[in-house]
Amino acid sequence: MTADQFLDACVSFGFVMVFLTVGFAFWRLVRGPSLPDRVVALDMMTVAIVAFCGLAAVRSGDAAFLDVALALALVGFLATVALARFAERQRLRNKTGGEET
Repeated sequence: MTADQFLDACVSFGFVMVFLTVGFAFWRLVRGPSLPDRVVALDMMTVAIVAFCGLAAVRSGDAAFLDVALALALVGFLATVALARFAERQRLRNKTGGEET
């Protein structure tokens, strides 16, 4: 087995693992049961899609996929922070039983 064949096999295996990860994370996103579970599932899907972009860059040799991965990682981070802040405010509102000031 040559180095190119080994790399191709590893990238193919990586694609399969990424697809499985996205599938399981989507199942957790749909099933819940709570908002934090859904937030973690969405973040996990974002990380898996960033990994997909990295694998696509290796397979195609095109560095543009890395730019997409970087932008998606930044947007995913901001979305996770925003959802975590929303969940914390919702928890505090339910704990105090009223509007927060």
